[in-house]
Amino acid sequence: MNEVRVVGEGVEPGVYPFLQALRMAEEQGLDLVEISASAIPPVCRIVDYKKFLYDLKKKQKEIKAKQANVEVKEIRFGPNTDEHDVNFKLKHARKFLEEGHKIKAFVFFRGRTIVFKERGEILLLKFAQDLEDIGLVEAMPKLEGKRMIMYMIPKKKK
Repeated sequence: MNEVRVVGEGVEPGVYPFLQALRMAEEQGLDLVEISASAIPPVCRIVDYKKFLYDLKKKQKEIKAKQANVEVKEIRFGPNTDEHDVNFKLKHARKFLEEGHKIKAFVFFRGRTIVFKERGEILLLKFAQDLEDIGLVEAMPKLEGKRMIMYMIPKKKK
């Protein structure tokens, strides 16, 4: 590494011999920090290294705070689930959507109940219709093995 491109405050940007760049940083009481090693010549910045690390951590923390972690909440029905039970599960689903979670609602068919496929689909579609004010159907009900699955996501708040 004979030459480096130097940038930073109070420095004339340009390509300098490595030792001269190091001397320039020492004269200002700062550090020479390699920013991009893959560039030709490598890019270095004259900066206070402790402050540089602090700013880097701060940026990473901000990025992490902006990320929303979405959980998938499951709600399970049987093909013969009673109206009262559906309403009970509807309240839970409403709460989950308001909290910003994704919902995986499914009807589980056991044994011979697979003959009630239509009933399961009607149940899921009615469930989605009751939640249409706060949720969107991401995937329509489809049968996968002994389960009929439907996904819902919360609507974007204005």
